[in-house]
Amino acid sequence: MAHSTFPARFEFLDEIRSLVAQVARESGFSEKDIYSLQLAADEAASNIIEHAYAGVSDALLEITCDMRGSELVITMRDTGKPFDPSKVKQPNLKADLSERQIGGLGLYLMRKLMDDVHYESNARSGNLLTMIKRRG
Repeated sequence: MAHSTFPARFEFLDEIRSLVAQVARESGFSEKDIYSLQLAADEAASNIIEHAYAGVSDALLEITCDMRGSELVITMRDTGKPFDPSKVKQPNLKADLSERQIGGLGLYLMRKLMDDVHYESNARSGNLLTMIKRRG
Protein backbone atom coordinates (compact mmCIF):
# COMPACT_ATOMS: atom_id res chain seq x y z
CA MET A 1 0.00 0.00 0.00
CA ALA A 2 1.20 3.50 -0.83
CA HIS A 3 -0.01 6.39 1.29
CA SER A 4 0.98 10.04 0.94
CA THR A 5 -0.25 13.45 1.94
CA PHE A 6 0.26 16.26 -0.55
CA PRO A 7 -0.31 19.99 -0.36
CA ALA A 8 -3.56 20.53 -2.27
CA ARG A 9 -1.97 22.56 -5.04
CA PHE A 10 -1.85 22.01 -8.79
CA GLU A 11 1.96 21.84 -8.81
CA PHE A 12 1.75 18.49 -6.95
CA LEU A 13 -0.36 16.76 -9.65
CA ASP A 14 2.78 15.26 -11.25
CA GLU A 15 3.71 13.61 -7.94
CA ILE A 16 0.17 12.30 -7.50
CA ARG A 17 0.18 10.81 -11.02
CA SER A 18 3.62 9.27 -10.35
CA LEU A 19 2.43 7.63 -7.14
CA VAL A 20 -0.56 6.08 -8.91
CA ALA A 21 1.58 4.91 -11.85
CA GLN A 22 4.19 3.35 -9.58
CA VAL A 23 1.65 1.27 -7.66
CA ALA A 24 -0.23 0.30 -10.83
CA ARG A 25 2.97 -0.71 -12.65
CA GLU A 26 4.18 -2.78 -9.65
CA SER A 27 0.75 -4.44 -9.58
CA GLY A 28 0.88 -5.57 -13.20
CA PHE A 29 -1.49 -3.11 -14.88
CA SER A 30 -1.05 -2.47 -18.60
CA GLU A 31 0.33 0.87 -19.78
CA LYS A 32 -3.12 1.71 -21.17
CA ASP A 33 -4.71 1.09 -17.75
CA ILE A 34 -1.93 3.06 -16.03
CA TYR A 35 -2.71 6.03 -18.27
CA SER A 36 -6.42 5.74 -17.38
CA LEU A 37 -5.61 5.51 -13.68
CA GLN A 38 -3.37 8.57 -13.85
CA LEU A 39 -5.97 10.57 -15.76
CA ALA A 40 -8.72 9.66 -13.28
CA ALA A 41 -6.47 10.54 -10.32
CA ASP A 42 -5.49 13.81 -11.98
CA GLU A 43 -9.14 14.77 -12.57
CA ALA A 44 -10.09 13.84 -9.01
CA ALA A 45 -7.23 15.75 -7.41
CA SER A 46 -7.82 18.75 -9.67
CA ASN A 47 -11.49 18.86 -8.69
CA ILE A 48 -10.61 18.68 -5.00
CA ILE A 49 -8.04 21.47 -5.35
CA GLU A 50 -10.27 23.69 -7.48
CA HIS A 51 -13.66 23.12 -5.88
CA ALA A 52 -13.37 21.62 -2.39
CA TYR A 53 -10.41 23.79 -1.43
CA ALA A 54 -11.18 26.88 -3.54
CA GLY A 55 -9.06 29.68 -2.12
CA VAL A 56 -7.50 27.64 0.71
CA SER A 57 -3.71 27.85 0.45
CA ASP A 58 -2.60 25.46 3.21
CA ALA A 59 -4.95 22.54 2.49
CA LEU A 60 -3.85 18.89 2.36
CA LEU A 61 -4.90 15.98 0.18
CA GLU A 62 -4.40 12.47 1.51
CA ILE A 63 -4.04 9.70 -1.08
CA THR A 64 -3.86 5.94 -0.67
CA CYS A 65 -3.27 3.38 -3.45
CA ASP A 66 -3.84 -0.19 -2.39
CA MET A 67 -4.16 -3.50 -4.25
CA ARG A 68 -7.02 -5.63 -2.97
CA GLY A 69 -6.94 -8.86 -4.90
CA SER A 70 -7.10 -7.84 -8.57
CA GLU A 71 -8.40 -4.33 -7.81
CA LEU A 72 -6.41 -1.15 -7.39
CA VAL A 73 -8.23 1.07 -4.91
CA ILE A 74 -7.37 4.77 -4.93
CA THR A 75 -8.75 6.86 -2.11
CA MET A 76 -8.52 10.61 -1.75
CA ARG A 77 -9.47 12.27 1.49
CA ASP A 78 -9.90 16.00 1.97
CA THR A 79 -11.48 18.35 4.48
CA GLY A 80 -12.77 20.86 1.93
CA LYS A 81 -16.31 21.75 0.96
CA PRO A 82 -18.48 18.68 0.31
CA PHE A 83 -20.48 18.27 -2.88
CA ASP A 84 -23.35 16.15 -4.13
CA PRO A 85 -22.29 14.10 -7.19
CA SER A 86 -25.94 13.41 -8.03
CA LYS A 87 -26.37 17.13 -8.79
CA VAL A 88 -23.59 17.12 -11.39
CA LYS A 89 -25.23 17.03 -14.82
CA GLN A 90 -23.93 14.66 -17.47
CA PRO A 91 -21.94 16.69 -19.99
CA ASN A 92 -23.42 16.96 -23.47
CA LEU A 93 -20.48 15.64 -25.46
CA LYS A 94 -22.28 16.18 -28.76
CA ALA A 95 -22.87 19.88 -28.23
CA ASP A 96 -20.63 22.40 -29.94
CA LEU A 97 -17.75 23.44 -27.65
CA SER A 98 -19.08 26.99 -27.49
CA GLU A 99 -22.44 25.70 -26.25
CA ARG A 100 -21.25 23.21 -23.65
CA GLN A 101 -21.98 23.84 -19.99
CA ILE A 102 -18.88 24.26 -17.86
CA GLY A 103 -18.27 21.49 -15.36
CA GLY A 104 -19.08 17.82 -15.01
CA LEU A 105 -16.47 16.51 -17.44
CA GLY A 106 -14.01 15.46 -14.70
CA LEU A 107 -16.56 13.32 -12.88
CA TYR A 108 -17.72 11.89 -16.22
CA LEU A 109 -14.13 10.90 -17.09
CA MET A 110 -13.54 9.32 -13.67
CA ARG A 111 -16.66 7.21 -14.07
CA LYS A 112 -15.69 6.16 -17.62
CA LEU A 113 -12.07 5.34 -16.79
CA MET A 114 -12.65 3.49 -13.50
CA ASP A 115 -14.75 0.43 -12.71
CA ASP A 116 -16.27 2.03 -9.61
CA VAL A 117 -16.33 5.56 -8.21
CA HIS A 118 -17.81 6.32 -4.81
CA TYR A 119 -17.95 9.59 -2.86
CA GLU A 120 -19.01 10.20 0.72
CA SER A 121 -18.88 13.19 3.00
CA ASN A 122 -18.86 13.30 6.78
CA ALA A 123 -18.81 16.46 8.89
CA ARG A 124 -16.14 15.00 11.21
CA SER A 125 -13.86 13.07 8.87
CA GLY A 126 -14.27 15.11 5.68
CA ASN A 127 -14.74 13.92 2.13
CA LEU A 128 -13.67 10.53 0.84
CA LEU A 129 -13.45 9.64 -2.85
CA THR A 130 -12.86 5.98 -3.67
CA MET A 131 -12.00 4.86 -7.21
CA ILE A 132 -11.51 1.20 -8.15
CA LYS A 133 -9.93 -0.29 -11.27
CA ARG A 134 -9.83 -4.04 -11.90
CA ARG A 135 -6.70 -5.47 -13.46
CA GLY A 136 -7.06 -7.14 -16.84
